[in-house]
Amino acid sequence: MSSPRKPEKGRRNFLRGLAAMGGAATVGSAAAQQNGSGSASMLPNYTRAQSYRSLKQSSYDRTGGNADHFRIAPGESIEVFNSQGPGVITHIWFTIAAQGMNHLKEIVLRAYWDGESSPSIETPVGDFFGLNLGQYFIYQSAFLNCSSIKALNCYLRMPFRRSAKLTATNEGKQPVGAFYSNIDYQIVPSLPDDVLYLHAQYRQAEPNIATTNEWQTNGDADKLLNPDGKRNYVFCEARGRGHLMGITLGILQNQEYWAGEGDDFIFVDDENTPVIIGTGSEDYICGAWDFGGRDSAIPFAHLYNGAPFITSAERTGGRYCLYRWHADNPVTFTRYLRHTIEHGHANHRADNFYSCCYWYQTEPHMAFPALPPVEKRIPVMQKVAGPGAVQG
Repeated sequence: MSSPRKPEKGRRNFLRGLAAMGGAATVGSAAAQQNGSGSASMLPNYTRAQSYRSLKQSSYDRTGGNADHFRIAPGESIEVFNSQGPGVITHIWFTIAAQGMNHLKEIVLRAYWDGESSPSIETPVGDFFGLNLGQYFIYQSAFLNCSSIKALNCYLRMPFRRSAKLTATNEGKQPVGAFYSNIDYQIVPSLPDDVLYLHAQYRQAEPNIATTNEWQTNGDADKLLNPDGKRNYVFCEARGRGHLMGITLGILQNQEYWAGEGDDFIFVDDENTPVIIGTGSEDYICGAWDFGGRDSAIPFAHLYNGAPFITSAERTGGRYCLYRWHADNPVTFTRYLRHTIEHGHANHRADNFYSCCYWYQTEPHMAFPALPPVEKRIPVMQKVAGPGAVQG
């Protein structure tokens, strides 16, 4: 059982560079003062002259009226963003009014960089913004939030060299009457040669296939072993060069007792042996002790880690929404990445998982798994009949 990490100077420096917002004086700036080279480096970037051009693409009413939204018919796709580069998307804001109660799972967000035919982002819109169970709740993290009352915000930077296109597709049977969108971006003179592209991939298991039906004690450690992580839940798989940024995860319990205790296994440049192995689900989220347990679970939402939504903890039908950002130490890979986690100790649990994984990498990327049919993406509790046997 590990405790949450304390903030590191490297963490602050990484975010400062990512957001281009210098803050505190550094060792280098202090040395510059001693050498008489001035104090300009002590100033945050927003006090300095910039070379980018700030722009926005939105759903504003082109007639000059107040119908500032898109309509999306069942089965229809719309473009919410299209720009030539080089540039960087800096912020996405959506809010949605739809007839379908499950529109957070029915509307699919896709992003295409530099004219690619296969999207680098493909996920239900709710999962992309951390609402993995299709329900709205208010929370704040470093890169995603849901503001009062149903405002979805993303601050992950999305660079593109030649072009960028974002689409929203209504895969539900009811129309989306109002899809409001504001996407802020910058057109820049050029991008560094080592800039990578944001990727976001949706995965789910409905349910995970359990290794046993012994659920109460999180498995017998003497009998249930998982040294290689072969049957773990997979957040993403990627080939190329890049780094892992984080995950959002929704859990719907099909069984009683604690749904966690699953260790994270991260495979880096080696498809057979994990480089990183953690100590438990709540530990990977940088919480502890079942987030408080069956009767005392406490939701929380911090900069890089959170369990902002918890209902009926450790009970059949219980729900958790979780997130973990690796901005303090993005997990780098040069050829291959597979990010996984156990579903219970040694994969002994059969709960439903719904996730979105975020990483930056070179192009081209691996083909994503096909999205499950929309009706399968709606969180529905499964009746678990025994080890590996599930009845809907």
